[in-house]
Order: sequence, then C-alpha cells, then structure tokens
Amino acid sequence: MLQPKLIKLTVRSYMSIPEGDDKRYELIDGELILAPSPVTQHHRISRNLLRALNEFVESQSLGELFYAPMDVVLSDHDVFQPEISFNSNNRLHIIGDRNIQGSPDLVIEILSPSTKTRDRDIKLEQYLRFGVRGYWLIDPQERTLEVLKAGDTEFETVRVYPERTTAMSPTLEGIQVEVDRLFE
Repeated sequence: MLQPKLIKLTVRSYMSIPEGDDKRYELIDGELILAPSPVTQHHRISRNLLRALNEFVESQSLGELFYAPMDVVLSDHDVFQPEISFNSNNRLHIIGDRNIQGSPDLVIEILSPSTKTRDRDIKLEQYLRFGVRGYWLIDPQERTLEVLKAGDTEFETVRVYPERTTAMSPTLEGIQVEVDRLFE
C-alpha cells in the first residue's frame, strides 16, 4: 500500500495564515504545530521573568527582548514562538517588521505537559543547529530554571536552579533571577 507523501510547509505558507486567526502555531521541520493557549501559571511565570529580564536588559542597554507570540524564523521550514527571546545589540539587525529573521542570543521556554518533549528535544536541537547561544527551560512542576549554553555539538547544562536560589547565565552576564519570584 502506498503511503501518502507528506508535504513540508515553508515560511511563505506559514506567513499566509490570516492575522485574525487567534490560534498559536509553530512550524517545525515543515510541519504546522498548533499550540493550545498556555495555562494561567504559565502566563504568570512568563510575566515575572520578563519583568526581571527587562529591568536588567534596559538598565544595561544590552539589546531587546520579545515575548510570545513572536515568530522566530530559523529556516524556510522552521518558525518557533519561544516564550521570551533576547537579541543583543549585535543581533538587532535580524529583527524585522513582522518577525525575527535568525537566531536570538537567548531563548526561553516554559515547559508544559503538551510541549515538554518538543522543547527538550526537537526545539533544543534546532536552536543549537541555527546558532542560539543560550537556552533556558523553566519547569513549573519541578519549580526550576535550567540554564544551558551552546557547546560545539550540544547544549550543555550550566546549572539547574531550584527554588531559593538565584539564577545566573553566561549569555546575559550579570543577570540575577530569584527563582522563587518566577513562581509567585
């Protein structure tokens, strides 16, 4: 029996999704993935982290932060919407009118039961492949912030920060994030 041939979508077809569509999509290796709206706790964590990062990035004039939904176009078949992304001053040129065209310096994902495997496997590999330097994974169930940095062939865990610790990152030197405050 013949198997149907899967057609990979491109950025062009992805961008043709009407703006009024209130659903959140990502394009992963040409496959359109529908992501349900995150739960309330997810939004709170994102808001709390964005506040801490924004204060630091603005006070040091380091670059620009973006938060979902914001398309990060990595290739003709890969468009992700990380919770938060950071572009240093050296990477501001990749920010376009509609999206980010290339790899941010730092990408942050908040894990959920429906995205955990994709965030830890597929997206982690793609972010490394396309040149993201830092990757943070926040696990609301474990109440941790994992800081990773790009190595030669894989992302290396710098440290997993549990509650009652202050997270730091080689990608944003000098940043200090109180992990407890993320989960308030």
